[in-house]
Amino acid sequence: MTTTDPATVTAGSGDSERHLTLEQIESGFAALAAAPKSEGRVAMLVACPGEGQRVELDSASLKVDGGMPGDRWGEQSDVQLTAMQLTTSQVIANGQPLSLFGDNLVLDLDLSAANMSAGTRVRIGEALLEVTPVPHNGCGKYSERFGDAALRLISRPEARDLHLRGIYFKVVEDGDVSVGDAVEVLR
Repeated sequence: MTTTDPATVTAGSGDSERHLTLEQIESGFAALAAAPKSEGRVAMLVACPGEGQRVELDSASLKVDGGMPGDRWGEQSDVQLTAMQLTTSQVIANGQPLSLFGDNLVLDLDLSAANMSAGTRVRIGEALLEVTPVPHNGCGKYSERFGDAALRLISRPEARDLHLRGIYFKVVEDGDVSVGDAVEVLR
């Protein structure tokens, strides 16, 4: 595991001055270009070693047994890694650090169920990952960090298949991953 900054960042409750209204978020989403569907890239890697802690990484060695070293989610079988779509996270964060979400992977890739349903495999760097069927939902912490409007939007039944909050992956094949690496959806 290589860190961008050796210091662990503590994730706070977010900056309420940066919380957007529902209309502002919807407007931001409407202005976005479509995310790549079959080939994208890794925009950010983040390990969460403990509650509220974030470590931005340049690279990581993902493992079938353990997920991302130094991350607390790795011991679980179907939720080893969390991923969020880059431009979606940028709109919702509204200038706050993207590591505040706590997702391990920020990807420039369409994560919707139409493009990445459960069982879909992706090659990220040298690692092979598989989308799990476990839903990645927002919670009270999400609302604290990004506002009630953001949580309401991602929780709408009609938005669930868009995976605006992101998805979970499990590692199928060990491999090294770096920021900037290609992400290929395997059909």
